[in-house]
Order: sequence, then structure tokens, then C-alpha cells
Amino acid sequence: MMNIEEEFLKQQILERLNNLTKPIKSLGYLEDIVLKIGLIQGKIIPDLPKDKRVYIFAADHGVAANGVSAYPKQVTYQMVLNFLNGGAAINVFSRHVGAKVYVVDAGIDGDFDVKNDYFISAKIGYGTNDFTKGPAMSREQAEKCIEYGRKIAKEAIESGADLLVVGDMGIGNTTTASAIAVSFGFDIDEILDIGTFIDKDGLKRKRKAIQKAIEINNPDKNDPVDVLAKVGGFCFGQMAGFILKSAEEKIPVLIDGFPTTAGLLLAWNMDHNVLRYVFAGHRSMVKGHKVILDALNLRPILDLNMRLGEGTGAVLSIPIIEAAIKMIGEMSTFESAGVSKGVDQVK
Repeated sequence: MMNIEEEFLKQQILERLNNLTKPIKSLGYLEDIVLKIGLIQGKIIPDLPKDKRVYIFAADHGVAANGVSAYPKQVTYQMVLNFLNGGAAINVFSRHVGAKVYVVDAGIDGDFDVKNDYFISAKIGYGTNDFTKGPAMSREQAEKCIEYGRKIAKEAIESGADLLVVGDMGIGNTTTASAIAVSFGFDIDEILDIGTFIDKDGLKRKRKAIQKAIEINNPDKNDPVDVLAKVGGFCFGQMAGFILKSAEEKIPVLIDGFPTTAGLLLAWNMDHNVLRYVFAGHRSMVKGHKVILDALNLRPILDLNMRLGEGTGAVLSIPIIEAAIKMIGEMSTFESAGVSKGVDQVK
């Protein structure tokens, strides 16, 4: 709920939007985007982001041993090197929009001998336990995940970041994201889908793994840390902490696809206020993504039939946000342009 000052600012932003040389609401969701950015920054005409950053949280998951993905878990490690070498889709799109890419080792099953300013070692462990056999991690590790994610966001913001993108990498991510969603009460039939392209047998194995994890671990939906510990992943906890701290510092956050939205779901269950600072960059083809976005009442900016992850969809939405900011700042008003108002503007 907004306070009196925020309500007043909202009315000022709407007044500005409604006095630009266009019919009221004719720029649709762009007007909602800039209203939200304005409220976040506390300005009628928001500033364009000057330091855009992507943080890819990468980790391995023990559940991958159950054949729930088309790719071997070594791909997580290999893709981190690809990110650092600038060769992945997220690197290409980030260069296009002027964003820097940071890679976080939240819990990959392997060590990295790299010296790179864009690599962050925040390893909780060498992959989670297989949650079909018991908890994915201890409660202490779950709490440490959130703490590390908050610390990474704090350091980013203190060094100047003013627009943050959450990306993910990890073989078994969609299985873990699905288990988190089901733990919070979502119907498995509405959530379950492929991440990478697996056959019907692979999808059956995925369903079985999730159902077994819920049955064995009995996560408490009223305790997000318990859900994280029982059926989550190191990267999910760090994403949740990252989002929580960003919201506390009033920095806008762009989430990407299904796994990052499961990280948001954890954060939202800790603090509903986070949604005031979060944008859904796109809607993934993974069907559970739309289900969670709808439940959180978050409208995606883009819908391009993507399902890659990494932060790709979120990064591609940045120019839309920037266009919305330029719109409210650079368009003429009816008065300044000497244009007659329509009946929708005249009160």
C-alpha cells in the first residue's frame, strides 16, 4: 500500500502522462512501466539507468541424477566459462543493450581457476543433494544462500548499479523451480513442463522426482526457508536474497524466465513488498512461468516464445523500459506543442 507522498507522486506522473501529445493510455503498458519506474525512483520524470547489470546465478542440482534434463550436469560448469568468455546469448544481448554480465558460482560441482572481475565465487556447496532422497540442503545452508544473495546485491548497488537483471544457469533448474512452486501450493499439472527438450519418459521422470521430493521432505509452505532447504537449490536462495536486498534499496529488478521467477516466489513469500520493485522481462514458453506470473499479478514486457534462461528475455526488455522513460521525459505536452486537447483530456 502506498503512503500519502507516493499517492501524490502517482497522480503527478499520471497528470504528466495524460498531458503528453497523445490520447490518454494510447501507449498502453509503456505508461504503466514508466509509472512504476517513477514511483521506484521517486520522480515524475525518471532517470535512464546508467549502470545496467546482469547477475547469472549458477549451481548444480542433485536431482539431475534422475534423468530430468536432456543435458549432463557438466554443462553448468562449461556454460559458466562460456559466459566469462562472452560467447553465450546473454553476452550478445547484454552487449547490445549496454549491460555488464556477472556470473555467480552459487554451488557448481567443480572449482574455477579463473581471474575475472565478472566472476563471483559464492559457493555454498558442490551442488545440492538429490531431493528425491532427502533435503536438498541444510537449513543453515539455505539461510547462507539468502545472506550471500543479499550481499551480492548490496555490493552491486554500492558500486553504482541502478538496474539489475536476474539470470540463472543450472542443469535441473526447471525441475527445482517446479518443486518450489508445488511446495507453495501450485498444481503440478499446471506447472510441469520441459525446460530443455526431453521426451515423454523424461517428463514422467521429472514428475516422479518432484512428487517424491514433496512426499519425502514435506516442505512447509508457510516457511520459505524450509521450502528452499527441502526442495530448492543454492542459486534459488541466492536469487531470492538478491531480489530482497534490491527491493529494500529501491533498485528495480528484472526477472527472466521460470527459474528466476521461482526465486522471486521465494522472495515474495518472505516479503510481499518486493513486487513494487520487480519487472517481469518476458514470458517464457515453460508453461509454469505464466501460472506464477499470473498469481503474482506481474505482466511480462515481452513474449517471444523464448525458453533459454540466462537472463536473455529480461535483458531484451531493457530497451522497452528505456523507451518508456524517454517517452515521459521527451514528448511534448499539449501546452508546449500548441496542440489542442481531445475530449479525453478536457475535464
